[in-house]
Amino acid sequence: MAPRKRPETRKTPEVVVCPKSKRSRSPRELEPEAKKLCVKGPGSSRRFDSGCLWAGLASLRVPPPCRSIVRALHHHKLGKAAWPSLQQCLQQSFVHSLASYRIFHKASPFDRRATSLAWHPTHPNTLAVGSKGGDIMLWNFGIKDKPTFIEGIGAGGSITGLKFNPLNTNQFFTSSMEGTTRLQDFEGNTLQVFTSYSTYDFWFCSLDVSAKSRVVVTGDNVGHVILLNMDGRELWNLRMHKKKVTHVALNPCCDWLLATASVDQTVKIWDLRQVKGKSSFLHSLPHRHPVNAAHFSPDGAQLLTTDQKSEIRVYSASQWDCPPSLIPHPHRHFQHLTPIKAAWHPRYNLIVVGRYPDPNFKSCTPYELRTIDVFDGSSGKLMHQLYDPESSGIISVITFSFGARRKLGCGNESH
Repeated sequence: MAPRKRPETRKTPEVVVCPKSKRSRSPRELEPEAKKLCVKGPGSSRRFDSGCLWAGLASLRVPPPCRSIVRALHHHKLGKAAWPSLQQCLQQSFVHSLASYRIFHKASPFDRRATSLAWHPTHPNTLAVGSKGGDIMLWNFGIKDKPTFIEGIGAGGSITGLKFNPLNTNQFFTSSMEGTTRLQDFEGNTLQVFTSYSTYDFWFCSLDVSAKSRVVVTGDNVGHVILLNMDGRELWNLRMHKKKVTHVALNPCCDWLLATASVDQTVKIWDLRQVKGKSSFLHSLPHRHPVNAAHFSPDGAQLLTTDQKSEIRVYSASQWDCPPSLIPHPHRHFQHLTPIKAAWHPRYNLIVVGRYPDPNFKSCTPYELRTIDVFDGSSGKLMHQLYDPESSGIISVITFSFGARRKLGCGNESH
């Protein structure tokens, strides 16, 4: 199927946020904009007043920047400061810079909501986006040309996983509700089908790829996990969970270590070298609710899980059996909302996740905003909240770019 260009519509915006030199505005300066957003009268499903934006932003806490990064680097070079303290100084400076993040570009290419995001590993201005209708967009917002658009099948074609091929970045892997895991290019060609179901009763929900081990792993809606090599040869196909496998993740440092998350309320850790059956997991991490995602940190030392209710957990890879760090956070599951998944920053020990205000959540406040929340991965402390009145929808999928100038890609629900 040949790619085509599609004009932008006003549905389901995809948002990319990046730092700009524009002066940061305080919550008080945003208050006049809240007045413009005020909606009153019968039939209104969302109400704002001049105080609601202030109430939501009043709790933001941005720590002061490190006194001198140059001084910290100098002390580290002289052996007077340990690397963790230097890293903390750099992280603190980054958190302070989040106050300057604004919407940089926004596109609305799909007639259904966004479900997957992936930054190109070598082109920091290029973002791949998948939709519920199976559409895929390659968006290079550094050039004026319209994004490359590959049309999906529509209903039943949701892109559930999207990863660039680490061996050839002009190609990408997808898993979908169409019942396939495949390798494609941005000319619209299917290069290879790795897994396929001939019925719509079964489909694939997650995907990950390892360049070092040259394997592809995917999970389906009835609990099976399939491991294949890059040539498409199936290594094993086992039912590892009782219900749908929502997420699979290979450890970036120990690529034989696999984490699988499921709606059966467990996350399991596996050694790919020793998998023999559903009972051969290294550890099983029970949760109180179904689990949307399990992400290893960039250094492979921690595991971040997101449930379908109001809890984010951080496990230590060296002590799986120890109680995890628990971060209360509202992100409840809703049928017509792309599942919210917390993600790691690629360099710092920070967690980013979209907020879906819940009136039943303990700390919920009136007129709470749909922010992007940034937490410290060690302490679980809320470090910052990103919000822009131009995009007030629920942010379900978030990912940072790999480039030197960090950018944040977001999938925004028109809900």
